[in-house]
Amino acid sequence: MLPITGYVDRLSARPGDTLAFKIDCRADETFSARLVRVRCGDPNPAGPGIREVDLASVFNGRFSGTRRNCHLGSFLRVRDATALDHLESFTLTALIWPTTPQKAAQGIIVRHDPRKGLGFALQLDGAEGISIAVGDGAQHATTLSTGEALRARQWYRVWASYEARTRVLSAGQVSLGADAGEARVRSMVLDHGFGSAGGAPLLIAAQAGRPAFGYYNGKVEAPRIVDAAIALAALEEPQLPLEANAVAAWDFSIDIPGLRAIDIGPYRLHADLVNLPTRAMTGSNWTGDETNWRHATAQYGAIHFHDDDIHDCGWETDFSFQVPADLRSGVYAMRLRAGDAEDMIPFFVRPPRGQTTSTVCVLIPTFTYVIYANHARGNTTDVYRSRVAEWGARPWTPDEHPEYGLSTYNFHMDGSGINHASQLRPMFTFRSGFLSIPELPGSGLRHFPADTHIFDWLEEMGIDFDVITDHDLHEEGYKALAPYRVVLTCTHPEYHTDRSYDAVWAYTRHGGRLMYLGGNGFYWRIAMHRDTNGVLEIRRSEVGMRAWAAEPGEFFHAFDGCYGGLWRRLGKPPNQVIGIGFSSQGKFEAGHYRRLPGSRDFRAEWIFDGISDDIIGDFGLSGQGAAGYELDRADQRLGTPRNALILATSENLPGSYVVVPEDLLSHVQTWNGEPVKDLIRADMVFFEREGGGAVLSVGSITFCGSLSHDGYDNNVSRIVRNVLCRFRDAGRLNPESDPAPWTTDQSDPRGL
Repeated sequence: MLPITGYVDRLSARPGDTLAFKIDCRADETFSARLVRVRCGDPNPAGPGIREVDLASVFNGRFSGTRRNCHLGSFLRVRDATALDHLESFTLTALIWPTTPQKAAQGIIVRHDPRKGLGFALQLDGAEGISIAVGDGAQHATTLSTGEALRARQWYRVWASYEARTRVLSAGQVSLGADAGEARVRSMVLDHGFGSAGGAPLLIAAQAGRPAFGYYNGKVEAPRIVDAAIALAALEEPQLPLEANAVAAWDFSIDIPGLRAIDIGPYRLHADLVNLPTRAMTGSNWTGDETNWRHATAQYGAIHFHDDDIHDCGWETDFSFQVPADLRSGVYAMRLRAGDAEDMIPFFVRPPRGQTTSTVCVLIPTFTYVIYANHARGNTTDVYRSRVAEWGARPWTPDEHPEYGLSTYNFHMDGSGINHASQLRPMFTFRSGFLSIPELPGSGLRHFPADTHIFDWLEEMGIDFDVITDHDLHEEGYKALAPYRVVLTCTHPEYHTDRSYDAVWAYTRHGGRLMYLGGNGFYWRIAMHRDTNGVLEIRRSEVGMRAWAAEPGEFFHAFDGCYGGLWRRLGKPPNQVIGIGFSSQGKFEAGHYRRLPGSRDFRAEWIFDGISDDIIGDFGLSGQGAAGYELDRADQRLGTPRNALILATSENLPGSYVVVPEDLLSHVQTWNGEPVKDLIRADMVFFEREGGGAVLSVGSITFCGSLSHDGYDNNVSRIVRNVLCRFRDAGRLNPESDPAPWTTDQSDPRGL
């Protein structure tokens, strides 16, 4: 574990709101916390360096340090299982689809009191297959196994039964997959009885303990407890009838978005989800005729558990911070120190409710920060450590510290993709000074530390700004942006919910002026949970630049029941919002832009006031150029407005760049008919909307890394300043022009 780290209960607050900070401190008995305003989070000595405004006068405290652990692993828990205390004879059964069957002692249905030696534990036990452990509380315990390993990613019915009168204990498994009907059963007569674990909770997919352990990896469907020893012939059937004497029968197809697993048995032993295992998973009866779980819920009665799932660390609050009434909107952090160890926890402060303090707003991509949080890239090498030492950058990486859970760009230990992302845990990558890609020239920053290039530039130019986060936008919609004359995005606003996406679209169509200063924006659709905060869901379905691929039939979110994939696949390509959309990706190395005739059109020539150069951005802290890493292009077939001017396009891109898969129909044919090489580009575009709105989009993740070059006096900085100042003015951008003849906008069918 880290010497000191922590998290905050929410990422955005207004004056008067209280933020709760939860800290794990191992370096000392006490730690200090002081407030800073974050300006620049890039440790590269070739740039401005780490720049913060010390606000210790606002908050500065010392607190007792406490060691805390982050317990990974998902399972179900019935806290009050006293209805099972009367069990004498019983049958435990479930359908399972194991993903790490070689791992021993994985709990399936467990009610066990280890101190008293009472209860039962149906488990998957590696090479021994399915096993049942029972005890009588008199220091007598027995474990019986089938003795045959299960195969990975294949459905089985598994069971154990005990007949109190004869003391016969049985364990069994039968394949429902490629080897359907292949069964293995063992029985024995015990020399002792069975004692119920009165007062103990019942767990599904883990072993009982404090904390739980023996987490199961894989799917579980239809777990049941019957108050009798069922005949073995019945247990070998794929679908077990609900017996009249079933005391518990969980149906995971009921209330799939919920935080409880519903028991349809007589005692309603509903189970709480711990660490959010994945729901809306295909069950053993999935036919493939329907891929939307809302249309065939009975075929989505499985839950996928992982031994490294995480939702909420659940740490207690160590200190709170009430945002003062006079604290300006902006980017802040609590700087923590214990001995020689340091950490920081960023957060964002909005203006007071119902007010704005600037006509300019920066939209903070907190959804993308959380989705990428703790991305283990496998690059914590000697090169990484050398650069950390030279620059004083963040030394800790998810490669070496997976104990806080990894990113949705990683895989679970069982090989399945991680599709839940939580902010209620330490997020390594959400820190100033964190290096993502140190192997190539430049700073190698992504996400939050890269976005501080924008904050730093605004401060340097003396431009006041408010901030709003994606989370705020999801909650409040278009009205959160409506008061602002100009909205700036950051470098990579990739992930959006339906509400945040629609809010930005509405803003651009109702007179708002948007500056999209990044690349690969508005790409994936994600979902927020209806009942709990701090967690997002992503299903990487069918196509797109993907870190992993969702299993067949599992493309729809459990959280909201909607398709989880590219906005482009949903008829909402980013081109219709920002004029361009994701087209190409390469290594973290960049080229530059070359101006096109559109930059000299009378509608846009003011953008280049004071600029005589044809080449734009052949410099920068990010990839050494303004056009790089992930690139967006204009395409009218995807919704780029006909009045859009292509001001510049990228050139001199390194050879690592490839076109996105959604643009390929075959190895030689592209979706729009253009040659593959022509789709590998970044387009800088400008267009006006009716009602005075306008959009400038640059289409490159590395663009903002060029802002501070040469003391902020460069053509990238000048373009951004020219546009921001003109957008900020209340008047029309071009009094002599009328955007209507060029626009193809139609009335919004959703009434935004």
